[in-house]
Amino acid sequence: MRIAVLGGTFNPIHFGHLRIAEEAREACLFDKVVFIPACVTPHKPEEALTPPELRFEMVKAAIEGNPAFELSDIEIRRGGRSFTIDTVRELTRQRPSAKVSLIIGNDSFNEITTWCEYEELLKLASFVVVQRPHYPAKKPGEALPVEVARKFWYDSQTGSYVNSDGNSITYLNTTMLDISSSDIRCKVQKGLSIRYLLPDVAARLIESHGLYK
Repeated sequence: MRIAVLGGTFNPIHFGHLRIAEEAREACLFDKVVFIPACVTPHKPEEALTPPELRFEMVKAAIEGNPAFELSDIEIRRGGRSFTIDTVRELTRQRPSAKVSLIIGNDSFNEITTWCEYEELLKLASFVVVQRPHYPAKKPGEALPVEVARKFWYDSQTGSYVNSDGNSITYLNTTMLDISSSDIRCKVQKGLSIRYLLPDVAARLIESHGLYK
């Protein structure tokens, strides 16, 4: 089984997340896309996050009806700050026959060397790097140290950079929806409409729980 992981705080989830997941699934022929809300991420202060249970509930409501989308509480159950390498290791233990890929924005991939055990992560999982507005994409030779980048070579048949571990880095052009969770939170705080930025079910949960006020 080919599974893709889309992780993040989803604070809140919006149409940008959902469209990226759907286009990556279709382009890369993934069997499933697993949404994994973070409990606390290494890069964001804990106090800025909505309680994980509410973010989990929003994601669950937003992806309902798409049989190719799954939701995992693996990082919420773990508690505290989660590193992607820990999540990938746990997923591979849970699904030993699955091929795991990570869907990330090019802004994140550009800083991949700051990730915990990033070299090991490149051995365990493939990457699907999607466009993010205002962030130019860096190819492996630009984002990675020379000794790591040279382990990848370009495969013209797949249009990806592959390594001897059987993993790849694929750059994917997706529909550029310039929507951000921080902008949605800001609009709610100012009393502005967030309609058409995220699924109605997520908007209703934000309103019913009085989030981002």
